[in-house]
Amino acid sequence: MAEKSKILVIGGTGYIGKFVVQASAKSGHPTFALVRESTVADPVKGKLVQEFKNSGVTLIHGDLYDHDCLVKAIKQVDVVISTVGFMQIADQMKMIAAIKEAGNVKRFLPSEFGNDVDRVNAVEPAKSAFAGKVQIRRAIEAAGIPYTFVVSNCFAGYFLPTLVQPGASAPPRDKVIIVGDGTPKACFNREDDIGTYTIKAVDDPRTLNKILYIKPPNCTLSFDELVSLWEKKIDKTLEKVYLPEEQVLKDIQEAPVPINVFLAINHSVFVKGDQTYFEIEPSFGVEASELYPEVKNCSVDEYLNQFV
Repeated sequence: MAEKSKILVIGGTGYIGKFVVQASAKSGHPTFALVRESTVADPVKGKLVQEFKNSGVTLIHGDLYDHDCLVKAIKQVDVVISTVGFMQIADQMKMIAAIKEAGNVKRFLPSEFGNDVDRVNAVEPAKSAFAGKVQIRRAIEAAGIPYTFVVSNCFAGYFLPTLVQPGASAPPRDKVIIVGDGTPKACFNREDDIGTYTIKAVDDPRTLNKILYIKPPNCTLSFDELVSLWEKKIDKTLEKVYLPEEQVLKDIQEAPVPINVFLAINHSVFVKGDQTYFEIEPSFGVEASELYPEVKNCSVDEYLNQFV
């Protein structure tokens, strides 16, 4: 059995980052997390950092904005995974520069974890947010850095607890607003499954210089199918209000930041069907549940049970 790659996670205390760090540690990869001193001191994130330590993660104190420190951290590992948030996407250019200088990285996984940004039909402001990720993809390719781009589609935890209802704190029990006509399919993955699939890919030659799509059939369904599944669970028929595309576009234009970003992502996912309108071709991509059938992922059906 080949030795497992050493993995550095940058942005490990963020929303998806913690699941990636935990999956890496759990699967026996020597795992390193770059953390700022301020993060360690933070009452909430400090607890998370302590959990990382308890699970055997090596903490590297440092900062994305300190080039020498970044190069030094990268030289200790084989694989770099970035899980930085939306506001720091462009700052990954600093990682690319440090990876080039270090010269030892076998794989870089930039912060993607959403739609396939090369295949979206998004409107502003989501369009610009996606374009930032596209620039990072092109820069990685131009630098000749070996990569895997992880397209995890929808975080279940963002979309399913409210069934995509604006301003709600629980799934609807009487009336449901459906974005678009309810037919395009989307994919909703539980965050720990995203972490598991991501770590499976780091040493896999089949994912080298490819897009890894996390699109299990049991997590891929249309808005109509999602509502129908929920109705069965609560044994009730909901009143359905369909929002036509022109209304969705108007809502995006009138909404404040950052709500307009989320509405524009909803438009891309549920109106345009950006997660599922194309076939995954072997020339550019592979699908996680096909590559790793041993992973018992959480289906949408199973996920919704907790809200009944």
